[in-house]
Amino acid sequence: MALNKPYLNIPGTTIFDADQSRKGYWLNQFCMSLMKPDNRVRFKADERSYLNEWPMTEEQKQAVLARDLNWCIRLGGNIYFLAKIGATDGLSFQQMASSMTGMSEQEYREMMVRGGRSPEGNRILGEDGDAQPHRQPQGSGGQSKDSKGA
Repeated sequence: MALNKPYLNIPGTTIFDADQSRKGYWLNQFCMSLMKPDNRVRFKADERSYLNEWPMTEEQKQAVLARDLNWCIRLGGNIYFLAKIGATDGLSFQQMASSMTGMSEQEYREMMVRGGRSPEGNRILGEDGDAQPHRQPQGSGGQSKDSKGA
């Protein structure tokens, strides 16, 4: 029986679920290997050779070499693991996140200071309003009908 995944209809969003975790297992393991200084040195000395030691797909290796984090995420990468690549390159998380948005670091910083990106357009396809009713304020009386059993 297939699992119903209504979150797959959120435009521009890849949810890291069990399927993504399985798809990106070796990509994420590679990233975790970068926590060891010797591995960072080896990776920076010959990125392709180091990547070839991992049973990742060729597409995953290409995404890493391109430092395309959005591509890595689509291929099963988890941002918290992928951050190890940025750290190896001497980048802050903010620099990495700005690269994923197409904004400069300064533009990204200013957007975050203003409270983050607009929710406009970040709805499940086919819905006219609230895509996540369980996250809305519930008032003073407990659960709404949308949050029961969640």
